[in-house]
Amino acid sequence: MSKNYEIDNVDLKILNILMEDAKIPYTEVAKKVFVSGGTVHVRMKKLEEMGVVNGTTLKMDYSKLGFDVTCFMGIFLDKGSLYDSAVAQLKEIPEIAKIHYTTGNYNIFIKIHCKDTKHLRDVLHDKIQRVEGIERTETFISLEESLNRHLQF
Repeated sequence: MSKNYEIDNVDLKILNILMEDAKIPYTEVAKKVFVSGGTVHVRMKKLEEMGVVNGTTLKMDYSKLGFDVTCFMGIFLDKGSLYDSAVAQLKEIPEIAKIHYTTGNYNIFIKIHCKDTKHLRDVLHDKIQRVEGIERTETFISLEESLNRHLQF
């Protein structure tokens, strides 16, 4: 692949369609973009090689699987230099869905899914607060997710 490959409007149209439904066949995408199925395949391969596309995922409704509490947590580290070590330990906690390195008050901001508030307390007390380098945490329980979307191009 050429290092100078530039993303054009056809690539953006393909991405917009697949962000709405990643299971749609490339032949259907091609019809909507007015190109061949092979063109969609080649362009997606280039976008993957460039790192623009990093696989596909399912949108999950965790509440239907018994995980009724979603929360966000700001994490304060003893020292910023402990970030890599703390993240490595946090990645081992299955309830954590996202980890962000942030500016502002917190060193780390995470998203967690738990079955209920007792489960959240157990995760916080028995797992997160035992991570070496974490000084303290601040938890925000989500009451409702009003928007979860990809950017449109």
